[in-house]
Amino acid sequence: MRFLTQNKIRFWSIILFLGIIMLGWSSAHAEDALSSDLQENKKMPNVIIILADDLGIGDLSCYGAKVLQTPNLDKLAAEGLKFNRGYATSATCTPSRYALISGLYPIRNPNASILPGNSPLIIDVQKINLPRLFKKAGYQTAAVGKWHLGLADGHQDWNKEIKPGLNNIGFDYSFIMAATNDRTPTVYIENQHVVGLESEDPLQVSYKQNFPGEPTGRENPELLTKMKSSHGHADSVVNGVGRIGFQKGGVKARWRDEDMADIFSEKAKQFVTESTKNGKPFFLYFALHQPHVPRIPHERFVGKTPLGPRGDVIVELDDQVGRMVATLEELGQLENTLIVFSSDNGMVLNDGYIDMSVVKNNETGHAPSGILRGGKYSRHDGGMHVPFIVYWKGKIEPGVTDAIFCQVDFLSTFAALTGQDIPMNVDSENHLDALLGEKPVGRTELLLESSRRLSYRTDQWFFVNDNQKPELFDLSKDPSQKKNVAEEYPEVVQQFQERVKNILDKNLEKK
Repeated sequence: MRFLTQNKIRFWSIILFLGIIMLGWSSAHAEDALSSDLQENKKMPNVIIILADDLGIGDLSCYGAKVLQTPNLDKLAAEGLKFNRGYATSATCTPSRYALISGLYPIRNPNASILPGNSPLIIDVQKINLPRLFKKAGYQTAAVGKWHLGLADGHQDWNKEIKPGLNNIGFDYSFIMAATNDRTPTVYIENQHVVGLESEDPLQVSYKQNFPGEPTGRENPELLTKMKSSHGHADSVVNGVGRIGFQKGGVKARWRDEDMADIFSEKAKQFVTESTKNGKPFFLYFALHQPHVPRIPHERFVGKTPLGPRGDVIVELDDQVGRMVATLEELGQLENTLIVFSSDNGMVLNDGYIDMSVVKNNETGHAPSGILRGGKYSRHDGGMHVPFIVYWKGKIEPGVTDAIFCQVDFLSTFAALTGQDIPMNVDSENHLDALLGEKPVGRTELLLESSRRLSYRTDQWFFVNDNQKPELFDLSKDPSQKKNVAEEYPEVVQQFQERVKNILDKNLEKK
């Protein structure tokens, strides 16, 4: 009897000891509790990244816009988490999208600059990236909308399968435009094939010279019936709009700008619906084209704002967001879907077309960058500091956060969400707790760029890295960056110059 009692004591002692160990492990890994609980596919949240194009932080009414009303995004912000300090890595589109997909600062890739529509794919087909990460976790993956990260090897035959492409880097489904809506080719590409192309009318694209006999906006301005060029958009004319680059053929495959938002929304809805039927979690990269030029909204949105075409396409963009949320509600997926909304860079007004954006903004007093200095193409804060909203019904507490979060961090953050390790060195950092609103602190430093020119920010400082005339701004006192205090704080300038150099010198080939 005594022997049995002693064995019982030992048994329960062991159980108690193991319980203490497990309790300690649980406490030490509290930050990872959510991702650990979601490892089974049925528990994993769907993830949708909705990325606007050239949208300023002051363009949304939830960020203070008075002239524009964006009720669908306002609802996401009110019921989700609004970031006051959300960032793209870059003040232009291709570099920032490269960072979002790859988890690397674009300055590390010499090809990550604004690309022509016939550029080769700049995403490494061998390395981990955002869609491949989700695919490894058992997700259905898709990209719908603007791409602008190159396709194939730079010698595309648009009349055959275009590869390597999105299906070679982790996307199960893709429906995209190759570059931007102001560049050729002006066609949709679905799963690496041009949509609606006829064999007897092959598509040809060039960024060097026009094709014989093809009209251009420069030589035939009478063809520019929907949007006149102010600069740089006088090559091939499609749908009454001059573009950058030349193309010939593929007439029936060409898009009508007015229908683009509806077509992208419908393709996104189809993917979400099919994935729900399949019972697998899904990741959707939904890259909207608004308010990038040319700004040509569907007829039902024309004249909806006092800001002309730019304001109208922002209202159209907001409608697309509302339609996606409505689709998720219809499918019973809203409570199991994490939605991130942001923009690829800051705002721009006149970007090559005469659409009255400057005049209308001056008349109404609209401030698309809010209080920030600069916009698209700028190394100042307004170039990269963008709208950033995260919504997950019932999981993320509504609120506002001052945590610094950058799109380059999606890779490591969603790796944590899905319980994965990144098998390579990246610039991406895991800030899942900041993304979900569980902690008020995100990044402590961030490298930014515009046309290969670098800036650097911390919680307090914003530094423009120019050897000839460096600029330093104390954001705690001067969020609009009106006063350069570099001469007052030479030691801070030197410290940041050294830190930028150290970041650039970081060896990402080893782990």
